[in-house]
Amino acid sequence: MAFSITGTASALPERSVTNDELSTFLDTSDEWIFPRTGIKSRRVVTSESLDELASRAARAALEDAGITAADLSLIICTTTTGDHLVPAEACAIAAAIGATCPAYDISAACAGFVFALDIADGWFARGRGKHVLIVSAEEMTRLVDWTDRATCVLFGDGAAAAVLEAGGASPLYLNLTCDPQVDVLEVPGIAGSSPFKQRDDEARANVLSMQGRRVFKFGVSTICDSVHAMCDACNITPADIDHFVFHQANERILAAATTRLGVENDRVVRLIEHTGNISSACIPLALDELARSGKLASGQLVALVGFGAGLDTGACLLRWA
Repeated sequence: MAFSITGTASALPERSVTNDELSTFLDTSDEWIFPRTGIKSRRVVTSESLDELASRAARAALEDAGITAADLSLIICTTTTGDHLVPAEACAIAAAIGATCPAYDISAACAGFVFALDIADGWFARGRGKHVLIVSAEEMTRLVDWTDRATCVLFGDGAAAAVLEAGGASPLYLNLTCDPQVDVLEVPGIAGSSPFKQRDDEARANVLSMQGRRVFKFGVSTICDSVHAMCDACNITPADIDHFVFHQANERILAAATTRLGVENDRVVRLIEHTGNISSACIPLALDELARSGKLASGQLVALVGFGAGLDTGACLLRWA
């Protein structure tokens, strides 16, 4: 059973924080940040909740698809930063839009959206329903150490959604992998207060830590390897793919992968300059931007590659309908 993406939408916080603003409390500057990351500003949650952003994206995606919440058979939310540990962020979305179908979260870091596509594909293959809503919602600014200029400048907040309908020409290729390297990018879990748990003398801070050089090397290689694998599987070349939607981790990763693949810059979607890295929301946000730009036509091939903590990778080739 295949699927079609029939609706997309996104929702970003109102507040945009520039590199110059960060320099007022960090030892940094636009001249330091932009050449290293390609980021000029990022959207940051202030008065909004992640529930609100996710629900706003969900409603707009349903409207774009021309269906209602009653038509949904499943809601999947990809997030590592939900407003709730329990219940699932997807349950909060269901409550907000008036859905009563199954709803649950998955955590595959920045590759989450492609992992959710795989779950939806299996849902359709088992004949479990006709419409699936995927919402990727992240408030990364709650995880970073705002005294660490190497990491806090990279991330932003936001949500994006896609409605999938059973039947169609996608996916032509879908593959998930994991290269288990937990220490490359990690946020420790909640320590809790159990009197029975043996603890280290110093509990680790509940903030994100990242080994940037290893992330860069992994990002470039996994994008290129994933594109070549999908091309080999589908008997095409990168020149046959109309649009590339890669995880927006860092402009230097995008630039290096684009050069290595030998594809034109205008075929690679770039949003990172004014959004930052929004983890699993990056790919559906870029896909929504592409769909609304007028550049995406029926029948075109769209390559998605997400990669992130884990180290998880998800790659998918779509024929746009």
